[in-house]
Amino acid sequence: MTTPDTLNLDAYFERIGYAGPREASLETLAALHTAHLGAIPFENVDVLFGRPIRLDLASLQAKLINRRRGGYCFEQNTLFAAVLRRLGFPVTTLEARVRPPGATRTLPRTHMVLRVELPDRAVLADVGFGGDGPLEPVDLDGRVSEQAGIAYRTVEEGSVRVLQIRSGDGWRDLYAFTLDEALPIDFEVANHYTSTFPTSRFVTTLTAQLSLPDERRILRDRTLTVRRGSAETHREIEDHEVLPLLREYFGLELPDDVHFQS
Repeated sequence: MTTPDTLNLDAYFERIGYAGPREASLETLAALHTAHLGAIPFENVDVLFGRPIRLDLASLQAKLINRRRGGYCFEQNTLFAAVLRRLGFPVTTLEARVRPPGATRTLPRTHMVLRVELPDRAVLADVGFGGDGPLEPVDLDGRVSEQAGIAYRTVEEGSVRVLQIRSGDGWRDLYAFTLDEALPIDFEVANHYTSTFPTSRFVTTLTAQLSLPDERRILRDRTLTVRRGSAETHREIEDHEVLPLLREYFGLELPDDVHFQS
C-alpha cells in the first residue's frame, strides 16, 4: 500500500519536535517512536462528543498535526505508518486483541499495531496504546526490551504473538496479535465499532494519556494517575478541572465549546 503524496513530513516532524536523521534505521525508528509518544497524546474527546473518527491521511494530519490534537490507536498508528513508509521503512499493519487485567473473555480485534522490517530483524511499533505501551519498538523474536525502567517482550502463544510488560516478578499480557496483514477496510470496521458501540469504553469513559521517557500521565474519567519509575500517584479531579488539565498537562488544543460534566 502506497503513502499518498499529501503527507506533510516536515509538519509532522515539527509537531513531534524531531530534527534527527531520516534514514530507515532502527535508531531513526526508535527516536521517532519516542518523540511521537511524547508530543501527540492518546485521547478520545471526539468520540465522547459523538464526532466521527476519520482515518484518511488528510483528516489525520488536520487533526493530529495542524490542530494539535491527539487520537486513539487507529489514528495514531495510521499516521505513524504513513510517516515510516515515506522514510522507506517496510510496514505491515496488524490487528490485535487487547487483554486488560482481569478480563475473563476474548475481546474483539480493536487495536492497531505495526510490524516494521529492518535489515536484521522485524520489530513491533505501536504509538497508539496509551500509558502502558512501549516507548520504543519491541523485537518480535522474544528479546526483552528495557525502556526507561520498563521491560517489554513478545512471546508466541499458539498461532498468535503476545506483547507483555514486566509486572513484579512476572509478566502481564497487553494484547495478542497475528502477523497477518490487516487492510484499511478492516480498521474502518473496527474504528466504527470502537467509536460508536454503546458499551465501548471509548464511548463511555474520557481518557487522555501521554507517555514521556520519565513520566506517564493517564487520565481516565476523573482519576489522574502519574507514574514515575516505580512510583505512582493518583488524584481525583473535579469537572471544572478537566478542560484546563487536558490543555495544560496533556497539551491538547481544545475549543472553548467543549465542556465536561459527570
